[in-house]
Amino acid sequence: MTPFKIAFVVGSLRKDSINRKLALALAKLAPSDAVFEPLRIDDLPLYNQDDDGQPSEPVKRMKAQVAASQGVLFITPEYNRSIPGVLKNALDHGSRPYGKSVWDGKPAGVIGASMGPIGTAMAQQHLRNILAYLNMPTLGQPEAFIHHKDGLYDAAGNIGPDSVKFLQGWVDHYVAFVKKHG
Repeated sequence: MTPFKIAFVVGSLRKDSINRKLALALAKLAPSDAVFEPLRIDDLPLYNQDDDGQPSEPVKRMKAQVAASQGVLFITPEYNRSIPGVLKNALDHGSRPYGKSVWDGKPAGVIGASMGPIGTAMAQQHLRNILAYLNMPTLGQPEAFIHHKDGLYDAAGNIGPDSVKFLQGWVDHYVAFVKKHG
């Protein structure tokens, strides 16, 4: 059986991003019939509607990868109580030209980690509003607002013992959601 392809988007470009670390750890929790593949967004030009007729190669690559996936997992930090500009830029590129959105109908998952105790709750809510407009069915429950703290990962970068049950359950729910809606 061909595995389900799930593109994952990390909304942070920082080399040591805690959300990139979370994304890689979550990918290790994927069931055997699902593959989590990173979606590169760091080389996308700023969205400009004038370029809709001739998108750059990085935009074409991103859109092709999303089109080939059965779902999209968004792992976002929270910047100023919202999503990072680089993530919004990727969403804008994928939604254009109008009527040809690559996001349309793709089952989405939303998660994120932060140093603060409420995780990325505000950013996730803003992202959910955008995904609703883009017609991406989005996993509603369970929600996951990850407080990044000591013990979240083990030395090998796997989810630590105190969080693995919860996050394995979240990944399993999301993959089942993709299978149902993808």
